[in-house]
Amino acid sequence: MNSPAEIAKNYLAIGKAKTQNGALKLLVLGILAGAFIALAGIGATTAAVSVSSASVGKFLGACIFPVGLTMVLIAGSELFTGNTLIIIPVLSREATLGGMLYNWVVVYIGNFIGAIAVALLVVYGHTPDLFGGADGGLAASIVKIAAAKSSLGFGDAFVRGISCNFLVCIAVWISFAAKDVVGKFWGLYMPIMLFVLCGFEHSVANMYYVPAGIFAAAEYGIDAAGLTWGNFFIHNLIPVTLGNIVGGSLLVGVPYWFVYLRQPKKQLVTK
Repeated sequence: MNSPAEIAKNYLAIGKAKTQNGALKLLVLGILAGAFIALAGIGATTAAVSVSSASVGKFLGACIFPVGLTMVLIAGSELFTGNTLIIIPVLSREATLGGMLYNWVVVYIGNFIGAIAVALLVVYGHTPDLFGGADGGLAASIVKIAAAKSSLGFGDAFVRGISCNFLVCIAVWISFAAKDVVGKFWGLYMPIMLFVLCGFEHSVANMYYVPAGIFAAAEYGIDAAGLTWGNFFIHNLIPVTLGNIVGGSLLVGVPYWFVYLRQPKKQLVTK
């Protein structure tokens, strides 16, 4: 197992490499990651929809959702939320601020494309028909989740985004401690399960959840007041993204850089 200090040192090279990949490569890997997270999202919704107890259903969905980050890390792809840790090589001057922002922008766009693609496949492939269409519960659940996310206050969405990506980046960090696939899976599993169970907000997951709800509302004729693209961006995606940056970069990346990688200033020697 890698120690926390070894993880921090290893991430210098990992993070630096992420800022040097070509745009097309980053975009493709970003699309894959967005699709992986979206597939975990529909899996979690499907697993929970028939459970009468809301808390038990939430727990069941939370147990499924870590499959998404498992695919991201083990199959190989680029996820915006995890890449907020690139602040570590930036602070160590192994990567540039511009390189970090370049990675974030390209990967974010790729994540959005992948998530939207899965939302379209889910709704127009009529996955919600699994339990009887609009009357069976799955379509209604997809719309209900999207409407709830689109009605959050800016502050709530921002704070939930902070909490979410603190746990996501801790999950990524723990996975880097493991040297085998089984260890990586169990290392990331609990923090991801916890963020879903607690109802925190993940920007890339929401790139699937809300568009899927918008598409399902139109396809299945389900009324959803306030579920619009404008509300999605203003009340959810923008504040959640900002919160994710704070939670990953400032609350995980900066502290671990400070503890394990910061070089103390040399003191001047006076005669």
